[in-house]
Amino acid sequence: MGVVIDSQVWEPNWALYLFIFLSCFLSILCLPRRWMNGNRSSNIFDNSLTASFPLFQRNFLLLYSIFSVIEGLWSVFGEYELSYYGVEKEQMVLSLCIGYAAALLLGSFFGMLSDIIGQRKVCLMFCALHLFVALCKRILGHPNLWLASISLSLASSIFSFSLETWMVVYHEKLGFRQESLDEMFWLLTFFESASFIGSQVLINRFTESSKGNLLNYPTFATFLLAILATILIFRGWKEAPRTTTVKSYIKLFVPHVFADKHVLVLAWAQACLQFSTAVFWVLWAPTIVADGREVHLGLVYPCLLGARMLGSTGFPWLFGGPLSLRTEECLVYVFILSASILSIVAYDYQEIGVLVALFCLFQSCVGLILPSLARLRTMYVPNELRAGMIGLSFAPANAAILFLLLQRGYYKNIENSTIISFAAIGLFSAAGCMHLLKRWGKQSHRNLHNL
Repeated sequence: MGVVIDSQVWEPNWALYLFIFLSCFLSILCLPRRWMNGNRSSNIFDNSLTASFPLFQRNFLLLYSIFSVIEGLWSVFGEYELSYYGVEKEQMVLSLCIGYAAALLLGSFFGMLSDIIGQRKVCLMFCALHLFVALCKRILGHPNLWLASISLSLASSIFSFSLETWMVVYHEKLGFRQESLDEMFWLLTFFESASFIGSQVLINRFTESSKGNLLNYPTFATFLLAILATILIFRGWKEAPRTTTVKSYIKLFVPHVFADKHVLVLAWAQACLQFSTAVFWVLWAPTIVADGREVHLGLVYPCLLGARMLGSTGFPWLFGGPLSLRTEECLVYVFILSASILSIVAYDYQEIGVLVALFCLFQSCVGLILPSLARLRTMYVPNELRAGMIGLSFAPANAAILFLLLQRGYYKNIENSTIISFAAIGLFSAAGCMHLLKRWGKQSHRNLHNL
C-alpha cells in the first residue's frame, strides 16, 4: 500500500510580521525623540525661511510615496501580467534584457540630463512615461512588449536618482540643517519599502474585486496616481531656471567625478549594491521554490520589504544617536555581512525558513546601506552633479545584469547559484571601496592636523 503525503504550502509565521512591525515601531518611537530631536536647536532652520522643515518633509514624502506606489504597481504585477496575456518565459527574459539594455544605453545619461534641465522636468517625464504605458494598455489592451519594457525601465532609472537629487538641492536652497537631511535619507528608504508593500495590497485588492479584464484596475490606479503626482509637482514644487549648458556641465563633471578617486570608489560601491539587489529580486523566488517546494511567495514579499524598513531605522541609531559611527567604517562591515549572506545562499542548500531568514537579514543590510550611501554622496559629490553621478554609477550594474540574463536565459551557460556568487563578490568589493574611503579620510584628517 502506497503512502500518500499531503503537500503543504509553506507560509511565514505570523510572529515574523509582528516582530518586524514592533521592531520598526520601537526603533522610530524611541530614537528620534531622545536623540535626534534633542540634537537640534529650537529653531529648525538657520535662515529666515518661507517654509518650515516639517512642512517640507511631509510634502516631499507624500510625493515620494506616490512615485514609489506607481513604481511598485508595475514591478509587483509585471510577471503575472505577462503570463495573463500568454507571454512565454523566453519572451519574459527578452523583455527584461530589453529593459536593462534601455537602462544602460539611455537611462545612464538621464541623470546628467536632469542636472542640466532640472529635476522637476525629469520627474514630469517619469509621470509621462507611466501615463503613456497606462494609456496604451487601456486603449490597446496589450501594448507592444518592447515598448512597455523600455518605457518602464527608463522610468525606473529616473526614479532611482531624480527625487533624491531634487530633495537634496531644495533642502540646501531652504537652508535646513544637515541633521534633517540625514533624517530624510533613511525616511526615503522606509517610505519606499512601505509604499511597495502598499502596492502589493492594492494589487491583491484589485485581483479579488476585478470582474472581466483583470488588469483594468491596476492600469486605472496607475493613471490616477500619475496624474496626482503631476499635479503635486506643478503646484507644490518649484525650481530655479537652469542656466547650465552641456559644455559647462561636462567641464565641471569630469574633474569632480571621473578625476576624483573618492567619487569613483563610491560610484563602484553603488553599482555593486544595485547589481546585487537586482540579482536578488530576480532570483529570490526561484531560489525559495527550488526542487519543487511550494511556498506562498505573496506572504514572503512583505517580510522582505519590512526587513528593509527595519534596516533603514538603524541608520539614525548608528549615525545620529549615541554611537555616531563613521559611515565608511560601518559600511565595511555591513557590506561584508550582506556578501556573506549571499555566499551562503549560493553554495549551501538551505531549508525554506532559513532562506527566508537570510533574505530578511540581507534586506535589512540593504535598508541600512541605501541611506548611508546617500549620506556619502552628500559628502563627496556636488549637488549640481549628483544625479549624473548616480545615473552613471548604475551603468556597470545594468551591463552586468544584461550579460548574465543573456547567459542564463538564452544560452543556459551558468546557474542561478553562480549569478548569486557574482553578486556576493561585488558586495565584497564594495566593502573594499568603503575601506579605501575610510583610509583616505583618515589620511586627509592627519594632513590637515599637521598643517
